[in-house]
Amino acid sequence: MFQQTLRRVADSARFAPPLIVANGRHADIVESQMAEIDMAPGGIILEPCARNTAPAIALASLAVDPDALLLVMPSDQVIQDVPAFHDAVAKASVPVADGWLATFGIAATAPETGYGYIQRGQPIADGVEQVARFIEKPDAARAAEMVAAGDFSWNGGIFLFRAGDFLEALGQFEPEMLAATQAAMAAVERDGVFLRPDEAAFAACPSNSIDYAVMERAEKVAVAPVSMGWSDVGSWDALYDLGETTPGVEPLAIDTDRCLIRSDGIRVHTVGVSDLIIVAAGNDILILPRGESQNVRKIVEARAEG
Repeated sequence: MFQQTLRRVADSARFAPPLIVANGRHADIVESQMAEIDMAPGGIILEPCARNTAPAIALASLAVDPDALLLVMPSDQVIQDVPAFHDAVAKASVPVADGWLATFGIAATAPETGYGYIQRGQPIADGVEQVARFIEKPDAARAAEMVAAGDFSWNGGIFLFRAGDFLEALGQFEPEMLAATQAAMAAVERDGVFLRPDEAAFAACPSNSIDYAVMERAEKVAVAPVSMGWSDVGSWDALYDLGETTPGVEPLAIDTDRCLIRSDGIRVHTVGVSDLIIVAAGNDILILPRGESQNVRKIVEARAEG
């Protein structure tokens, strides 16, 4: 998926070489993955510790010209219709050039409870609307209401803005975060394509997501609605929808329909079942109805409690 993300911006006529932000432990992986597809980075910023998305994006913003347009893309997403994505980026760049911060509203095809939502407001440019409000992950009933209303999109966590405009907003809403990232980049160590921000300065940075830190608080926030075959592969149901049903050890599945079965060791045997998610990893086995993979959090909570 990292390589697929890079390939979306491989056209040098449209995009500058990609600037990667990754954990310092992943330096070799990032470099080798880019070499496999013969793609040179514009730079690889290695975070000394995790501080969520807003500080990570601040590091990237400080590494480029303030007028540069930054297209921020997570590397764990699937986009099947890349031309549609490129078209949405081109449309969003129009208000972005006028100081707007843009996000991309994914066409909501089901009442997913694992995604945040964006309510779209008034049009501000061709194919771009003002964000009316952001909605955090809803319950099933609320999600169904929003999908039925027609003016809500999934929040895909993809952004477009001028670097300077993002930093200005960050300074307005999270001045301590801006100061910490500035200090970290002021003392950055450069080693070829690698940029290593100062560890002590970055460790002192507050941790927050770009949504909470900036996007939900800024006034000039735009959304470009797009249908592009998107998935953040954030759940087992998403893997099933992408057709990834039986990787790993091949199961013995008799009279078994519409199931996702994965194992990294033991062989799973099923007879006469349907619509299940079955995941075997080491000594643990997960079984739940397909469509309810967000309830994995209940297992995580239960294990944490005891």
